[in-house]
Formats: sequence, structure tokens, C-alpha cells
Amino acid sequence: MFSKYKKAEPKPVAAPAEKVAELPKADEKPKIARKANPSQPATVTPMDKERKRKERMGEIKLELHRALLDNLNLAALEHATEQDLRQEISAISSEVLTEKNIILNREDRQTLNQELFDEVTGLGPLETLLKDESVNDILVNGPQQIFVERSGKLELTDVTFKDERHLLRIIDKIVSAVGRRVDESNPYVDARLQDGSRFNAMVPPIAVDGSLVSIRKFKKDKLGIDDLVNFGAFTEEMAAYLQAAVATRLNVIVSGGTGSGKTTTLNALSSFIDNAERILTIEDTAELQLQQTHVGRMESRPPNVEGKGEVSPRDCLKNALRMRPDRIIVGETRGEEVIDMLQAMNTGHDGSMTTIHANSARDGVSRLENMIAMAGIEMPLKAVRSQISSAVNLIVQASRLQDGSRRMTSITEITGMEGDVISMQEVFRFQRVGLTPDNKIIGHFTATGVRSHYSERFRMWGYDLPASIYEPVAAQ
Repeated sequence: MFSKYKKAEPKPVAAPAEKVAELPKADEKPKIARKANPSQPATVTPMDKERKRKERMGEIKLELHRALLDNLNLAALEHATEQDLRQEISAISSEVLTEKNIILNREDRQTLNQELFDEVTGLGPLETLLKDESVNDILVNGPQQIFVERSGKLELTDVTFKDERHLLRIIDKIVSAVGRRVDESNPYVDARLQDGSRFNAMVPPIAVDGSLVSIRKFKKDKLGIDDLVNFGAFTEEMAAYLQAAVATRLNVIVSGGTGSGKTTTLNALSSFIDNAERILTIEDTAELQLQQTHVGRMESRPPNVEGKGEVSPRDCLKNALRMRPDRIIVGETRGEEVIDMLQAMNTGHDGSMTTIHANSARDGVSRLENMIAMAGIEMPLKAVRSQISSAVNLIVQASRLQDGSRRMTSITEITGMEGDVISMQEVFRFQRVGLTPDNKIIGHFTATGVRSHYSERFRMWGYDLPASIYEPVAAQ
């Protein structure tokens, strides 16, 4: 029976005769074996049973959340203690579960009550990720897809929002807390969380498959110079040099790509500033966490829905010059404020610092030239370069390498002008040697053998660095 549809029996295959290795012909190019690509698309494949359980728990949570909104006095929540609020949520959820005849075990009840607490007081599903110290970035691609970055690598989580409305409600909760708004007429926004983490969102119709959210988390424990040295971001010798550079009021630019650790480096360098100095910081979203006692912080403001009320970084910078600062720190220079920043560095505000997006020190100088040109300032190129060379003393290059590690790959001094060209000398660099089998970068930090152009300045300020720190280091 069924013989009509039965598969044919496979014919036995004779064992192949043993081949003799052939040498490539004289005119034939040897074949290069291509490395297999081990990467697979990130997917989450939960068991059907677990998926159905999560869906059911989500439905229960939605019902309980509605009940909480109906029963809780939201105006009184501001004055309620955490313990009282948790007890109230637990009591209301138990009552609703009893009414609906829903039986949950103790662990599920605790999880549900925690999620409800996060919905009422925090940022819903994002709270778990925000509390996770190992997470550096949270990236939301619509309500059903949330990625995190751990140790420089992206991972897809099983955390989700109920739907797009749920995600929009959390976004609105974040931006309204800092006086911003986001909707169809203003579909993107930059903001910050209460802990200083950077927040960016873009909502439909600009975001096609659901709202896009990115959160750059800031660690509660501020990373100091010693921490960065221990993590291998740079060496003790480089730290001693940077301490001398900041303490003797050299103007420093921290250059790097997105996620390379520019703000972290700027925070760490600021620890070398004396407490007796008055510092003013200017940022788009307040992220810097300076350790000094005398710090004035300013944050720019975008225009309102009518296109009015904008306060640009340049406006803040102009005003800062009238506030008797010893140093001015601009979180990121990326527009017309660059000319005011350079003038401030040139006119009595030595030791000022900022960050820019660039891939190398030389590229950083070109970026400064381009920003001045984009500001609409008509100046000859030689005059622009002369302004840059006299204002900027040091460019610190931070990089995020292919294995996810962040390193200070170069420290370069600007020494002046030679004709129409800005002269620069590299003092320290990260020398790459190769890769391990698991794609970890092999390399070491080394001096270039060039003595610092500012050695005499360091000595006069009491930072007499030994000549040995400028000696090149051989690979281990």
C-alpha cells in the first residue's frame, strides 16, 4: 500500500578512489579560503508554553493596571512612601485576582506586583534594564524588540511592551518630566532621565515600524582616572601626562566616534581641575558629572511648537563668558558655537575642554575648520588654522575597537603653524599587534619617543615628568 508515493531507495554510492593531491598549474592562481561568517541574526525562540504563559501574564497585568488607575489616588502618590505604595498595589492586585478567580503562585505574584510598581512609579518594562548594572545601552525598535549592549556587544532581550500605545505612554512620561514634548508634529526628541542617562526617541510616522528609543546609561559610580587605567583604557604614564596637561591649564579636545567614551573621558579628566576654580558647563542634555564644588551647569533648549524660545549652545556660551569662568567645558561642539569656544580658549579661559566627533587628531582639526565654515564666517583658511593652533593644545583620541573595548588610542599635541599647515606631534599611541582567535584585540600602549612640547610649562607648574615616560615600549 502507498507504494505509488513511497520514496525510491537510495542507490549505494561507490567509495571514491583516493585522489592524489594535484599541484596548481603555473598560470593558475592559488585559491584563498574565505573565513566562515559565524554571525547569525539575533532571534529569541522561547518555548510555546512559555510564550503563552507570558502572553497570559501580560493580559493579567493589563487588567490589574486598569484597576490600579481606577482605585489609586494618583495625586497622593507623590507623598506616599515606597513601602506604603507597594502594600497598596499588592492589596488591590490581590482583590482583583480574587474577583477574576485567577490563581497565581507566590513567585508570579511578586513579579506581577514589581512590574505594576514599575508601571506606576517608573518606566515600565525598561526599569529592569535600567537597574541592570551590566547594561550600557538600551535600544528599542518598536514595542516588541528591545536590544541591550553588554561589554560592547548587542543582545536581543525578551523584554517587550504591550503595544505601541504602551511604549508611547512611557516616552511621554520621560520627556514631559524635563519639559519636552514629542508627537506627530514634533516626532523626535532629546532628553535625559533622572539619573542623567541620555535619552533619544523618534515616533511614528517618522519611525515606520514603531517608536525608536535609545538610552545611553550613565553608571552611578563615576569612573575616575584610576578606574580607566585598571580597565586598560590607557596607562599610568598617560594618566600622569594628562594630569599635568589639565592641571597646567592646557586646552583639551576629546575626539572620537559615537560610543567611544568621549564623555566618560571628559568626566575623568575634569577630576584633575583644582577645587578653587570656577567651572561652567554647557550641554545639549546635561550629562557631565563633575566632582568639583564650584560648577555652574547650563543646558540648551530647543524651540517650542511655535518655533520660539530656542536657547542654543552658542547663546549659553556667549552668556557664560560674562559669568567670570576660570574654565568652560562644552559637552559637545558640533555647530556655530565652535568660533566662540575657540575665542574663549584664546582669551583668558585656559584649561577649557570640549568633545568633537572625529576619527583621528588630524581629522579633528579638519572638523573644526569645517564647523567654522558652516557657521558662515568668512575667514581665510590660514587665519582659521592660526586660530585653531593657538587655541587648542591637546587632542585626546578615544576609540571603540572592533571587540567592543574602548581605548585612548592617541594623545597628540598641537605645536603651532608651519606655513599654512598646523603642526602636530603624537606623544602616546595604542599600537595594535593582531587578533586572538576569539577576535579580541592584541596590542599595547607606547610613547612615540617624542618629548612633550609643553615639558617646560609642566616643570614651571611643578609637574616635572620623568623623561622615561616618553620612551617607546616594546611589545610584550
